[in-house]
Amino acid sequence: MVKVRTKDIIEKFKLELVSGEEGIDRPISTSDISRPGIEMAGYFTYYPAERVQLLGKTELSFFEQLDDEQKKIRMEKMCTDITPAIIVSREMNVPKELIEASERESVPVLRSSFKTTRLSSHLTNFLESRLAPSTALHGVLVDIYGIGVLIMGKSGVGKSETALELVKRGHRLVADDCVEIRQEDQDTLVGNAPGLIEHLLEIRGLGIINVMTLFGAGSVRSYKRISLVIQLETWDQNKHYDRLGLEEDKMKIIDTDVTKITLPVRPGRNLAVIIEVAAMNFRLKRMGINAAEQFSNRLTDVIEDGDREDM
Repeated sequence: MVKVRTKDIIEKFKLELVSGEEGIDRPISTSDISRPGIEMAGYFTYYPAERVQLLGKTELSFFEQLDDEQKKIRMEKMCTDITPAIIVSREMNVPKELIEASERESVPVLRSSFKTTRLSSHLTNFLESRLAPSTALHGVLVDIYGIGVLIMGKSGVGKSETALELVKRGHRLVADDCVEIRQEDQDTLVGNAPGLIEHLLEIRGLGIINVMTLFGAGSVRSYKRISLVIQLETWDQNKHYDRLGLEEDKMKIIDTDVTKITLPVRPGRNLAVIIEVAAMNFRLKRMGINAAEQFSNRLTDVIEDGDREDM
């Protein structure tokens, strides 16, 4: 499935279409941007034709020193059947040789008023976001004290009800039922709600409610980095649950390992408060304060002191 086409960057960055209009539906498959300086000098052996090509003042000033025949050859080689776009920055004049070659191969030639480095940075960020690996998981994503908490569990275990209680306590809903997740960096997962169900929460017996309408704009947000996974499951008396918090489980989402906490559900447990505390405790651990380790160290010291007194 094509995620980004040339027309998307035209609309996003308000680029001027100079020539090659027939190619605006070409797919963009990589976030890497090419500045073809060495290609201007005639070396096309490793020319990354599948990338967006960005021509700045350096490339075009060198191009102007070439003779007419060289200019024609260079631009014909740059315009291939897989090149998604060639962008000229700083609103500089587009060489006529480039326009002619682009029309023949239907390669869109675009122009921007941005400086070359700034445009390259914005383009890369946009393409990395749109082309990032993605998946969708069944769960609820809530922003709790700045920590993106993904609440998971079987249908009917109480995820949405817990999220509603968290919203009432001042936290912000990101997504309910289906969470779209993209990996924007090697260890960065960002979740958001599908457009169809954004700001909506489904409560069994009550139906669908609009959280933003009921609780205000401060009760929702569009996306959030996922830092913690809370797995809700029905209490099993035969299963051992961690009571100290020394063990740390991980859950792999796409290519990223995320800290996972399993919470047993049974009547009388206030899950919203427990998850709220879990998020605060997670923040403390990232700051280097681990209550479980401190308790374990104290216990070890007490045992060692007792052994010394017995000797």
